[in-house]
Amino acid sequence: MEKTYYQHPISCVKVVLFGPESTGKSTLTEALAKHYKTTFVPEYAREYLQLKWNREQKTCSQADLIPIAEGQIRLENELALLANKVLICDTDLLQTQVYSEVYYKGYCDPSIRSSAKKNSYDLYFLCDIDVPWVADDLRDKPNERELMFNAFEAALKRYQRPYVMLHGSKRQRFDVAKQHIDQLIKTTT
Repeated sequence: MEKTYYQHPISCVKVVLFGPESTGKSTLTEALAKHYKTTFVPEYAREYLQLKWNREQKTCSQADLIPIAEGQIRLENELALLANKVLICDTDLLQTQVYSEVYYKGYCDPSIRSSAKKNSYDLYFLCDIDVPWVADDLRDKPNERELMFNAFEAALKRYQRPYVMLHGSKRQRFDVAKQHIDQLIKTTT
């Protein structure tokens, strides 16, 4: 039987920082959450895969995708209860789907794909690759940034997700994101 990883309904604005590795998503997620005095949903895959790396010196495999999806949606549902007007998500299941499709030649577990399609957010912030790539234990595509960026944008278009591109410095990205979040809060309250 196919598992489902669906969001619990909440009554606040939900936004996702989206895009390739090393584009400032986590930094911006935390800055926005601090500004709005709300909680944010961290990227579960980062913690999960860092622990795997520390224990085994191994990177992500297909078998890791289900636990990552389960952990991500569990975190989102738990932290959504603490949100103040807006929930800032450092990733979502569509991001997991894109990585799966790129890394595993088009394959993504049907339950992840189904849930990614059904979960909803008010807005995605697609982070551009116009910032320097920074190495760490988990990042592995410094020479494929454009390919990855295109895969993320294509997914947003394929599923007709509302999105805004974020370019430039941390401050420029923050200001654009804030402007759009402020507008969403204003129109939903």
